[in-house]
Amino acid sequence: MRLYLINPTNPLVSSVSAKESRWNRYRVWKPLSLMVLAGLTPPEWEVVIVDENFGAPDYPAMPRPDLVGITAFTSQAPRAYEVAAYFRRLGVPVIMGGIHATMCVDEVMARVDSVVTREAEGIWPRVLEDFRRGGLKRQYDGGHADINDFAPARHDLLPEGYAFGAIQTTRGCPLNCNFCSVTTFNGAQYRQRPIPEVVREFQSIREKRVLVVDDNLIGTRPEHVARAKDLFRALAEANLRKQWIAQATINFADDEELLRLAAQAGCRGVFIGFESPSPEGLREVGKKFNLLKGRDFRASVRRIQRHSILVAGSFIIGLDVDEPGIGQRIAEAASQYGVDNLNTLFLTPLPGTRLWDQMKSDDRIALTVFPEDWKYYTLTFPVARYKHLSLEGIIQEMIACNRSFYSMPRLLGRVWGSLWRRGKPVVSLVANLSYRNNSRLDRKAYADLRRQWRPFPGTNPIQMQTTPERI
Repeated sequence: MRLYLINPTNPLVSSVSAKESRWNRYRVWKPLSLMVLAGLTPPEWEVVIVDENFGAPDYPAMPRPDLVGITAFTSQAPRAYEVAAYFRRLGVPVIMGGIHATMCVDEVMARVDSVVTREAEGIWPRVLEDFRRGGLKRQYDGGHADINDFAPARHDLLPEGYAFGAIQTTRGCPLNCNFCSVTTFNGAQYRQRPIPEVVREFQSIREKRVLVVDDNLIGTRPEHVARAKDLFRALAEANLRKQWIAQATINFADDEELLRLAAQAGCRGVFIGFESPSPEGLREVGKKFNLLKGRDFRASVRRIQRHSILVAGSFIIGLDVDEPGIGQRIAEAASQYGVDNLNTLFLTPLPGTRLWDQMKSDDRIALTVFPEDWKYYTLTFPVARYKHLSLEGIIQEMIACNRSFYSMPRLLGRVWGSLWRRGKPVVSLVANLSYRNNSRLDRKAYADLRRQWRPFPGTNPIQMQTTPERI
């Protein structure tokens, strides 16, 4: 039997095809969830993983599958439904899972044959067995998988050419920020894979550079940090000669031994969510770790960088506390902190978050023609109505933020700083140029968004775009 596991085109990474732009290649991440499911699939199945973000497939020219599985983030949903409709017209059953299927189960169920909600590891073998026996159910709930159900991903099923490999070592996040659906989907319990399994899977990854996709690699509690140290020791002892980047909270900077071990294990970059330059903004999103008294963000960033680890800082524009000028304030804060890269996102109400519930209740979600409008829910488009910023106002704030931070003098200054710290100046240059190029692509995409924007009923769209104080 033949199984296709498909990762649909994601507007976030496919505004330019990875094969057409050398910069866009660094935005394409491997579909790790599909690789894990492939590892759980019995050997009598012929498994093919299709990543549309790596290249458009010619489905009619491919052998007809017996079953199709599709995963999707919210922004991928429109394309996922197109792919599902194509195969269903051929009489091929389609199963869909992932975070969007979990948060919008009724919408998804109307367009596929079966839906898998939450984590699929514990339920996937049963799904395939039900299909083989002709008893595929309309819905399965995987719950939160037991740590022993985690399986090594099939890294061999994707072609060469990706900039990064991918691996997951932990799952779940206890922080529960109001804009994030990770806690709803993966739970608040912090689950860690056995370290020997992680090391073995690392060894199976062909790429030299690896993205550790954990939402928070080192966790938040002392025992979490202790486990991270053990993991880093094991990776260093294995001498994998891999370079990897990860996501963590700012407490990554609080332990010198942790930083030293991470660098020895191959850590070359860390993505940290600063979210807002103001305490009021941090309280709004629930980023409690960044509100600890006495936290010096600049000193924290410098401690990380002293170990030749680059720091990418993430901020959000569109909080209720944000007023005109927030874009420049974020750029100045990021420069003051000394981060190597800045990733600024629009506050986006994603299904399943407290932010979604709040904005929906207040009628502040502007793009609501679903499923078509899901394509804008990439965090790189303003899809809501913001308290102190109009549509045009918030777009200009984002442009001003990126233009200031990624100005050529500042960009070259960061690269020189990386060289002076004996860091990775080439990596810093490539990362900065990639972000700079991506911000230009985003500006081109705003024109289409303006045509789709729907202000409050009875509001003048022109006024909505030019008056910053209007909701």
